Amino acid sequence: MLTLEGAQAGLSWLTILRKRKGYRRLFADFDPRRVAGYDQFKIDKLVLDPAIVRHRGKIEATVNNARRILALWDEGASLSELVWTFVDQRSIQNQWKEMAQLPATTAQSTLMSKALKKSGFRFVGPTTCYAFMQAGGLVNDHLVSCPAHHECQSG
Repeated sequence: MLTLEGAQAGLSWLTILRKRKGYRRLFADFDPRRVAGYDQFKIDKLVLDPAIVRHRGKIEATVNNARRILALWDEGASLSELVWTFVDQRSIQNQWKEMAQLPATTAQSTLMSKALKKSGFRFVGPTTCYAFMQAGGLVNDHLVSCPAHHECQSG
């Protein structure tokens, strides 16, 4: 999820949705053990592949972030455990009535961004972190009029 959110930075989400299969295939089903082993030759090949966003910085960040995940594991932690600390282990249930109310960042996403950057993660700015929080279920930003709002609240 973090890879896709980082790739989406500055682009439309639809672009990333259309390239999801390419990301899954080229980044070993998002297996951090395998992606962490990608070398410069592999990165150079990925930069040429139209199945993903061909942005060297974003591709290098994906490999770097896989290595950071392994470092967390070596410390006996996980990315999941880390990110859930920013919402006190419970999904934030917002009650937005209009799209204009949705923020691009929050205090929690800013803190998450700082912590991830301190741990060596890249392409994890506050906006990317907030999108990650939304996609990962850490925050329910569905409008109250949306049927998914209730589903996300109860699940």
